Amino acid sequence: MFKDILLAVDVEDAGSWKKPVEVATEYARAFNSNLHIMTVVPDFGMSIVSSYFPADYEKKMVEKTTEMLHKFVKEHVSDDIHVQHIVGLGSIYEEILRVSEEISSDLIIMGTHRPKMQDYLLGPNAARVTRHAACSVMVVRD
Repeated sequence: MFKDILLAVDVEDAGSWKKPVEVATEYARAFNSNLHIMTVVPDFGMSIVSSYFPADYEKKMVEKTTEMLHKFVKEHVSDDIHVQHIVGLGSIYEEILRVSEEISSDLIIMGTHRPKMQDYLLGPNAARVTRHAACSVMVVRD
């Protein structure tokens, strides 16, 4: 039913992945799916902000995040599941949607938290992904 599952996590926030990684690995095992696990290094949005950082800061952030993602997968996903590691750079929800289309995912799984007041004004990433994804989205509450 699901050939390619995209699991979006924040490796530094257990609340974003604790339950979703369990669900994603169960689904991947049940459907013999490819599990694409991604995390996103957010950009700073404004070039004036990024001008205060060293020229190669994005490259170093992506390299460090890639190491963290590989360690995360090793610790939380069993070897019998085929995993692709993906690190995005930019807007979190835009990167999730871009990668989902790029890999033709059948299902996106991501965690969410109970929204705070500012989430209603800005819109949480899970809500944005759910509204704009071309495939099914499973939002797992913490």
